[in-house]
Amino acid sequence: MKGTTRMAMMRKPAVLWIALAAAGVLGGCVTVSAPDKPIVINLNINIKQEVVYRLDGKAKAVIDENAEIF
Repeated sequence: MKGTTRMAMMRKPAVLWIALAAAGVLGGCVTVSAPDKPIVINLNINIKQEVVYRLDGKAKAVIDENAEIF
C-alpha cells in the first residue's frame, strides 16, 4: 500500500459500482426483425473475353495449306 491513501483505496470500488450502474442504465436495447418483403439483389454482370493468339510463320503456312482440317 505504498503511496496510496486509505481514501483512494475506498474510492476505487465506488467508482467501479457507479460505472457498472451507468452501463446498465444507459445500455441500449437492440431489436432485430425480419423484413416484410424478400430481399432482392440485382446483379448486372457483363463478362467479356478476348483471345489473342500469335502464330509462327511456319505454323501459319501449315494451317493455310491444310485449311480443311482446321
